[in-house]
Amino acid sequence: MSLVTGKIIAVKGQVVEVSFTGPKPTVHDVLILENNPLVKMEVYTSTGPDSYYCLLLTEGSSIARGIGVINTLKPVTIPVGPEVLGRVLDLFGNPRDKGSLIQTKDSWPIYRDAPLYSEISIPKQVLPTGIKGIDLFCPVLKGGKIGLFGGAGVGKTILLTEIIHNIIQMSPTGDSIQETVSVFAGIGERTREGQELVESLSAGGVLPYACLVFGHMGENPALRFLSGSTALTIAEYFRDVMKKNVLFFADNVFRLAQAGNELSLLMNMIPSEDSYQATLSSEMASFHERLSSTVTNAITSIEAIYIPNDDILDQGVQSILPYLDSTIILSRNIYQEGRLPAIDFIASSSSALAPEFVSVDHYRTALQAQSAMKKALSLERIVSLIGENELNADDQLLYKRSKILKAYFTQSFFTVEKQTGRPGKFVRIEATIKDTQDILNGVYDQLSEDKFMFIGEAKEATK
Repeated sequence: MSLVTGKIIAVKGQVVEVSFTGPKPTVHDVLILENNPLVKMEVYTSTGPDSYYCLLLTEGSSIARGIGVINTLKPVTIPVGPEVLGRVLDLFGNPRDKGSLIQTKDSWPIYRDAPLYSEISIPKQVLPTGIKGIDLFCPVLKGGKIGLFGGAGVGKTILLTEIIHNIIQMSPTGDSIQETVSVFAGIGERTREGQELVESLSAGGVLPYACLVFGHMGENPALRFLSGSTALTIAEYFRDVMKKNVLFFADNVFRLAQAGNELSLLMNMIPSEDSYQATLSSEMASFHERLSSTVTNAITSIEAIYIPNDDILDQGVQSILPYLDSTIILSRNIYQEGRLPAIDFIASSSSALAPEFVSVDHYRTALQAQSAMKKALSLERIVSLIGENELNADDQLLYKRSKILKAYFTQSFFTVEKQTGRPGKFVRIEATIKDTQDILNGVYDQLSEDKFMFIGEAKEATK
């Protein structure tokens, strides 16, 4: 009996339409060419009783209409196990780091169900990052989901890399590096940034406890679309089989929505809001619901999300927001003022900024600081028109302290020491709370705000 059960009837970029005369495939089955088994496609959706759209997963110059295809009857599977730690992989689990072929005992399909509701735990422990503005205003929950939102070139990847450095290499959680593993999903981002991350992790001695999966910007949309599922599968193996706590980093989740949109256009699907694919919500749900912490082990996910045209109301961005515990918004205006990280502390939020998760001192201090910055923001137009000296005494004091606060929340990063020439700073949350209270109470009123730029603790401003 011939293994050939279908033939190609149309090719549309990275989408191939295949007709079957024999047994029909199921969604996610991998097909290979009759005359070239190295060319792989994945069944995505049906287009009729006997025809299916398939995603091209490999180089496709040898594809043409009329060529026969063979159904492997299996989805994409990847090697999983401790052997993938310290390695850089592609969608299929093949090495991209010039290392040897990865040999593992287990292989898992990249499509898996999310944990049952009874297995999911509610995160309660705050995870310190050492970054003053994040720890005070947007606390990160161990086992939660954090999103870093920003337009092009405002420092999302730098901030994400610094968080990776501080959480893994500074290890402030009380867990040893050996108790926690890291998985990085590079979804449609620059190859250069991935190379720099690998070098940074290697220099810090933590690459042996991390696995990186890349579907970079130059890949076809099908590979970018599925690379996140490969990283998720590896994270789930560490959580469920190796019983490790997992730090999951993704750069950039918007590219996942964008890749799905590119594929939907090739398949002539009727678009939904903002011209995105109608399946956008379900795609984001299937991605984020797998990033769940169970009663035994936690997955903490930190995601960079690009905001197209600086429009946070874009539907691709809005589809991600419901799944996050903390949203950190990066502002282009703040970036242009030279304040880094360029976090908008008024627009950013976290469900962990509540008395159930942080101390009462922390909670009150954060609200007081936000209130002061909001009031100062309302005074800025007056100041721009008539000058700061024309404000009444109370408003002048509030405006000055707000400027000091904004300067204090700038910070030097370890990951860009060579570029900036400033040594990185890791600040404990207790010090951040005390310094913020002191600034609000006027302890540093005699100093100008420039003394607080890119320092660690506030006492450094007096030197």
